[in-house]
Amino acid sequence: MSTSDTTPKEGKKRQLSGSVVRKSGAKTVCVEIVRAVSHPLYGKRMNRTARYLAHDESDAIAVGDTVLIEESRPLSKKKRWIVIKAI
Repeated sequence: MSTSDTTPKEGKKRQLSGSVVRKSGAKTVCVEIVRAVSHPLYGKRMNRTARYLAHDESDAIAVGDTVLIEESRPLSKKKRWIVIKAI
């Protein structure tokens, strides 16, 4: 029999940077991520946006700030990101 370690290995967590578009409740900010994608047939570059709710423990981030967020365990129904720092 092989002795395998059953402890879960923690991988590298994704980090994204974007701008804060709104504050929604205490210690929660909505961060908008803009990425450029190319149309598969015509090749035109387009901007695609995604919004993520992120936890801001210090509650010091304001609307318009650029922040770095990192994925984490689920903190609420829609919050799965944590604000690491303001850029």
